[in-house]
Amino acid sequence: QVDVAAMVQLFGYVDVTDTGFIVAVLSIAFNPLFWNVVARWEHKTQALSQVFGSPHAACYCLGAAILVLNGVRSHCFTEAMKSQPKLEGWDCHWTYYSGLAISAVGTLFVVSSFLALGFTGTFLGDYFGILMEEKVTSFPFSILDNPMYWGSTAIYLGWSLMHASPAGLLLTAVVAISYTIAVLYEGPFTEEIYRRKQKGVKSK
Repeated sequence: QVDVAAMVQLFGYVDVTDTGFIVAVLSIAFNPLFWNVVARWEHKTQALSQVFGSPHAACYCLGAAILVLNGVRSHCFTEAMKSQPKLEGWDCHWTYYSGLAISAVGTLFVVSSFLALGFTGTFLGDYFGILMEEKVTSFPFSILDNPMYWGSTAIYLGWSLMHASPAGLLLTAVVAISYTIAVLYEGPFTEEIYRRKQKGVKSK
């Protein structure tokens, strides 16, 4: 069972009205909203492919924009942690190295996901009509679904522990929630894209 009193005490360290904290929350929420809206718009209109001359060029540009936004998000996350107090009981070597280990595992999931999917597979290429031949089932997809998202969440969790930051832990929860919503939004739509592909292949 969750110790509610401990949770209240932990997040009593967090000033949710702090400007830096609010900016970090908005940045975290904005990123998946941005790439889902843009990708669905592209899937419906092919407007980006027309502007950039090809689906691949458009996908690479969207991917670059996502990477820049993720960099901004990480910066806002870090600045929000720095502006809020540390939890003194966690400001020790044990917590630091635990966080470092969690971040390392998260990085492994993110990097291995990217290598398994490639650039277009990672950055919504299927919305641009760049479909993979078959579902990727190799590591890390053999261990869990959406390893890119949960690896990224683990990196933020580890980063928060390394800084002994209650604000970071709360922001990590926001990251997890935003990714959970993104998965619920993206999953069925992506499955429908591939279902149509399979239906098209069978009808030939």
